[in-house]
Amino acid sequence: MWTIPKPRYKNGSAGEESEDEIAVNIGGVRVVLFGDVLNRYPESRLAELVNCSPQNYDGILSLCDDFDPGRNEFYFDRDPDAFKCILDVYYFDEIHIKRGICPICFLKEMEFWKIDPSVLDECCKSDLSEKEVELKEIASKVLLILEDMDSEPPVTRSERYQRFLWKMMEKPGSSLVARVVAIASFLFILVSSMVMCVGTIPELQVMDDEGKLVEHPTLEAIETACILWFTVEYLLRLASSPNKLHFAFAFMNVIDFMAIVPFYVVLSLTYLGTSAMMELANVQQAVQALRIMRIARIFKLARHSSGLQTLTHALKRSLKELGLLLMYMGVGIFVFSALAYTMEQSHPETLFKSIPQSFWWAIITMTTVGYGDIYPKTTLGKCNAAVSFLCGVIAIALPIHPIINNFVVFYNKQKVLETAAMHEVELMELKSGRSARRTSATPGDLQQPRARTAQ
Repeated sequence: MWTIPKPRYKNGSAGEESEDEIAVNIGGVRVVLFGDVLNRYPESRLAELVNCSPQNYDGILSLCDDFDPGRNEFYFDRDPDAFKCILDVYYFDEIHIKRGICPICFLKEMEFWKIDPSVLDECCKSDLSEKEVELKEIASKVLLILEDMDSEPPVTRSERYQRFLWKMMEKPGSSLVARVVAIASFLFILVSSMVMCVGTIPELQVMDDEGKLVEHPTLEAIETACILWFTVEYLLRLASSPNKLHFAFAFMNVIDFMAIVPFYVVLSLTYLGTSAMMELANVQQAVQALRIMRIARIFKLARHSSGLQTLTHALKRSLKELGLLLMYMGVGIFVFSALAYTMEQSHPETLFKSIPQSFWWAIITMTTVGYGDIYPKTTLGKCNAAVSFLCGVIAIALPIHPIINNFVVFYNKQKVLETAAMHEVELMELKSGRSARRTSATPGDLQQPRARTAQ
């Protein structure tokens, strides 16, 4: 047994208060509490218990799990470690969650003891918000797993076909066919990207009727086959999507659409447009720009790579560090380019014609690239270049560790969330199995064990 001391309050001393006290047993730990202390929060469960009449046995049992009138002791089947934190609010007007206690479980403890969550310390509130976000992510992952398990089987034939197409195109792990489709899509992306690169080699290009170099017909045929695959894949995913509007405006689906559209626009301008229109320089530039947009197909790899998705989320979480890096580099580029321009003006063959032109030199120097197209020729200019080089290395190296740490933390967190979601699904299956066995058991089955024990 341990007794909480009576502190001195701001508005009076402990000796001026009443001497009512109660004994509570929290999970086997007996604690003696003073009534005047508990009445500081009259709406809490302990304060209601202090003010409850001993003759009101039903009222007492509604506030605690059990009551011993002889010892005047109240029993609670709760966590004693969490209760120690709960008691802090009566003495310090705030609660700090100790290490090792789950914030979500502690919030339920506060709800049981009727303590307002606003008394939590600020650091504990941030931990609680993080845990709530994690629980929402786990819930979303559980929903996805339940959808894959066909928790609600489709009714009509069209719904069955739609779900089959959706799982085949979006869930590679759902079946062998879906896995084959995902691998084929991945290979088509690689082939299309390689064809785009190989088609720019002059030795593999052919001359058209106007004497211009164009892509080889074989490469164009492969490109057309890839585009047809991408088009069919996009249309099937759109047709099987349960929410067409959300599908159309999703980021990855916008990339898929942008990777398909240039081919058909170029095709319409080339074969359906008039010859006079194709002779316009603006139209030809638009066609070239649309061909360049084919590089968006490489971003389709992120759909089939969890590592790229993790890297994208890690970069989103590191926007502050990336912003600091850009700020450091921007300040350094401005300062060192201005110094380089000033110091090189005394040389008759200076390569620094203006400060904006010196920006390029500062960028390639601070990033340790150094093309050599522009360089200082004076002694002061070379010293400035050495300092800018060192400052660039330091500026780039400083935010690297936080970015890597964010990547590792996010990757490990995703693994933990996936494992927690799987455990949650297993618990749901276990509970549903127990309830099914209870409902399927007959009264005779329940009486047989009793008969055996009686024998």
